[in-house]
Amino acid sequence: QVQLVESGGGSVQAGGSLRLSCVVSGYTASTYCMGWFRQAPGKERERVAAIDSDGSKSYLGSVRGRFTISKDKAANTLYLQMNSLKPEDSAMYYCAANWAKCIWPPHAADFSYWGQGTQVTVSS
Repeated sequence: QVQLVESGGGSVQAGGSLRLSCVVSGYTASTYCMGWFRQAPGKERERVAAIDSDGSKSYLGSVRGRFTISKDKAANTLYLQMNSLKPEDSAMYYCAANWAKCIWPPHAADFSYWGQGTQVTVSS
């Protein structure tokens, strides 16, 4: 059974940093598309960043240059390094995976597996 478990969320002040982790268990894929999504109360879910097994990456415009997505193949773990955090980055962050290359830009419906989410709160 495939499971995605996120961690690393928390409360920080504006300008601070957090690193989110998503550990994948139950399956190791050589071909994948993985991503981070976020959803704030009253807002639609949006894709923050995505990466596929070819190393291709994409970022939401408002986080480009501040966030970095990466994957540790040996640890089967997806990361999201978030720097220069802003209050508008506050949301529940979800990890998602699909065992096929990304079709750019990937949409939420393209992902078969989701984590339970980790909360990020940025205060001004």
